[in-house]
Amino acid sequence: MTKIAIIDYGLGNLRSVIRGLEKAGAQAIITCDTDEIASADGLVLPGVGAFHEGMDQLGPLKETVLNSTRKVPLLGICLGMQMLMETSEEHGIHKGLGLIPGCVRKFPRVHGQKVPHMGWNSLTITNSDHPLFAGFGNDEYVYFVHSYYADTSLSNTLTSTHYICPFASSVGKDTTFGVQFHPEKSGAIGLRLLSNFIGMC
Repeated sequence: MTKIAIIDYGLGNLRSVIRGLEKAGAQAIITCDTDEIASADGLVLPGVGAFHEGMDQLGPLKETVLNSTRKVPLLGICLGMQMLMETSEEHGIHKGLGLIPGCVRKFPRVHGQKVPHMGWNSLTITNSDHPLFAGFGNDEYVYFVHSYYADTSLSNTLTSTHYICPFASSVGKDTTFGVQFHPEKSGAIGLRLLSNFIGMC
């Protein structure tokens, strides 16, 4: 059975993530142990909260994560996806892991549009051949909660979503992937994505 390490750095709803991965067919563990992370078949970086707090909390695990992505797939979820980027504008300019080129930006203020973007919204698949989205149709609905979004090139964008402005709702480069939405809260379509990720490990 595929072993997935959920990286525990003190931020994130880890219990719902582990339940989702187990339901999708993985042997999942929540860990901050560098040996367990290094020996896993795949990694999940979840997270909720501010970008700089996430990077600070990740701290000593950063090098382990960067080294592991050379060998196994990594999936960032919500804040975890944003941390994959090079920089963020949240509360000043902060450096991310730099695994995906681009910057994390705040949604612009638009009259009548609330921030955070919270609730169900659809995905437009920009890379129809990508295995992470095998079996997906266009306009599949998933669950979002976020005030900031990833600004990256089309070549790194797997799906896009529109709220106030178009943004990359999932990204990918080499063995690193990220989703801005919460697959563990997105019903059957979220489980399909987790199952696809497990199959890539």
